[in-house]
Amino acid sequence: MGSALKLRSVPLAAALTLAGCAHYEAVPVDTQALARQRETARLDEAAVAGEVRRIAPGADLAPWQWNKLSLLAAALLYNPDIAAARAGIETASAQALAARQAPGSTLTLASEYAHDTSASSPWLLGGALDVPLDIGGVRKARIAGAALAVDDARYVYADTLWSARMAIDRALIESIGSTERAGLYHQLADLRARQLAAMERRVTAGAASRTELERVRAEGADAARLASDADHAVEAAKIALAAAVGVPEAAFPNADWPGFADPAPLPLQATSREQLRQAMLARPGILRAMVAYGQAEQALRGEVARQYPQITLSPGYTWERGLVKLPFNIGLALPPLDLNRHAIAAAEASRSEKGKQVEAAVASARAAVDSALSECAAARLALQHVREIELPNAERLAERADREMAAGAINRVDWASAKAGALTARINASDALVRVHSADAALEDALQRPLSGPELLMAQDRGSKE
Repeated sequence: MGSALKLRSVPLAAALTLAGCAHYEAVPVDTQALARQRETARLDEAAVAGEVRRIAPGADLAPWQWNKLSLLAAALLYNPDIAAARAGIETASAQALAARQAPGSTLTLASEYAHDTSASSPWLLGGALDVPLDIGGVRKARIAGAALAVDDARYVYADTLWSARMAIDRALIESIGSTERAGLYHQLADLRARQLAAMERRVTAGAASRTELERVRAEGADAARLASDADHAVEAAKIALAAAVGVPEAAFPNADWPGFADPAPLPLQATSREQLRQAMLARPGILRAMVAYGQAEQALRGEVARQYPQITLSPGYTWERGLVKLPFNIGLALPPLDLNRHAIAAAEASRSEKGKQVEAAVASARAAVDSALSECAAARLALQHVREIELPNAERLAERADREMAAGAINRVDWASAKAGALTARINASDALVRVHSADAALEDALQRPLSGPELLMAQDRGSKE
C-alpha cells in the first residue's frame, strides 16, 4: 500500500512542478510596421521638454528652440540605437541574476522486477538526486564575469549615447555652416551673373576679349555649382541631424536652429595634465577594454578552479522488495588528464591579450587627444588670419571699388571682381569658423565629455544633487 501511494505521488509532484514553469510565447517582429512607424514618427514637444527637465532641471527650453541639449533629450526618447543599448543593460542584468543560480540537480528514477518467490515483493523502486556543489572558484568566476558583463553593457550604452551626441553635434555644425555658406555662395553666383552680363556688353563693344569673357563665364559657372552644392549640403545636414535624433526629417517642422557662438579660447588650456589624463581614461572605450580584461581574469580564475575535482552529492531512496534503503554517494568530476593545464594556459594568453588591448586603447586615446588639441590650435590660427588679414583687406578693396565705381574710375566688371573677392573672404571666414567648431567637437569626442554648451548643465545638476 505504501509503495502504491509513493508511485501515485510522483505524477502529482511532476504536475505541480510543471504548473510553476514559465511558458514560451512567440513575439514576432513586424518590419513593415516598423518601417511605417519610422516614416510617420513625429517629435512630441512636451515629451522632449520633460526629458530636458529630467536630465538637466536647470535648463530653460523655449518651445521648438533646439540646441544640443534638447536634441540629445529627443535622441534619448527616439533614437533606436540608444533604446537597443538600454535594452542590452536589462539583458545583462537578467543574465547576472541567472548566473547566481546553481546548476540544476539530476533526478534518476529506477525500477526493477525480479521473479523471486522467496521475496515479499518482486519489485525494486528507487531514486537518486545528483546535486553538484556550486562552490569555490568556479561559482565566483561565473558570478563576477556576469557582473562585469553588466558593466560592459552600461559602457556600451554610454558609448552609444555619446556617438548619438557627436552625430547630433557634427550635423548641427554642418547644418549651420552650410546654411551660411549657401547664402554667401548664392550672393556670389548673383554677382558673377551680373559680372558676366557686363563682360558680354564689353565684348560686344570691342572693349574686352573673348578670352576674358570665357574666364568670367567659368567663374560664374563655378559659383553657381558651389551654391547648388551648398544647398545640397544643407539638406544632407538636416537629414543627418534627424537620423541622429532617430526621426525622419519631416519631424522638425519650422525648427529654430541656433547660430554659431564666437569661438571660446582653446579648450583645456588651463587644465592640468593629470586632469586631462583622468578625463581621457574615463572614455567608455577604455572602460570596456578594462571590463574585457576583468572578464579574462575571471575566466582564468574559473579554469584554475577546474583543475580540482568537482564534487556532486547524490542522496537517494530505494524500496527493495519491502526493505527501505537510504543510499548516499559522493561523485567527483575529475579534471582532464593534463590537470587542465592547457585550458589554464589558453586563459592566461587571453588575459595577456586583453591587457595589450587596454594598452592600445590608452595609446589610441592619447593620440586622439593630442591630435585634436593640435587641430584646435591650428583652426584658431587660421580663423584669426582670415578675420584679421584676409577679410579686412578684401573688404577694404571692395569699399574702394564702390568709390571708384561711383566716380567712374573703373568699369562694372572690375567692380564685380572686387566685390566677389570680399564675398570669397567672407566664405573663407565662415569655413574657418566651421573648422574651429569641428575641431572643438573632435576634442570633445577624443575626451568623450562636453567642454562647452548647454550640456554642462547636466553635470552641474548632477553635482548639486550629489
